[in-house]
Amino acid sequence: MTPAMNAPAAAGTPTPLPQSEPGSLHALVLQSLDDDQAQEIVSIPLEGKSSIADHMVIASGRSTRQVAAMAQKLAERIKQGGFGHVRIEGLPAADWVLIDAGDVVIHLFRPEVRSFYNLERMWAFGDSGAA
Repeated sequence: MTPAMNAPAAAGTPTPLPQSEPGSLHALVLQSLDDDQAQEIVSIPLEGKSSIADHMVIASGRSTRQVAAMAQKLAERIKQGGFGHVRIEGLPAADWVLIDAGDVVIHLFRPEVRSFYNLERMWAFGDSGAA
């Protein structure tokens, strides 16, 4: 795996957050998810892979309630941070919530839904050393 894309940690071991530029939208997103106890936070750099964003962040919540709360708090923190409004899709069901924050796209899942779609594998093409 590349340094920017972390492997899930063993149960009970916190996963270190990927490095990002302090004060950036990416840093705010990672810190917000960490503060809200998101699980298995993964950041995939998209530069050179896609023009949709610079980073894709994927994380899990333990329940639909936690996924919805994380999404709503993240949207508010992005707005308060001066990064503008975000678009949110999937909030009513909260199995998979997509947050488009411009340079960073965030996917929040319940664990079962995340493992079914396996976005990390789909977007990790071309990364050397991927296990």
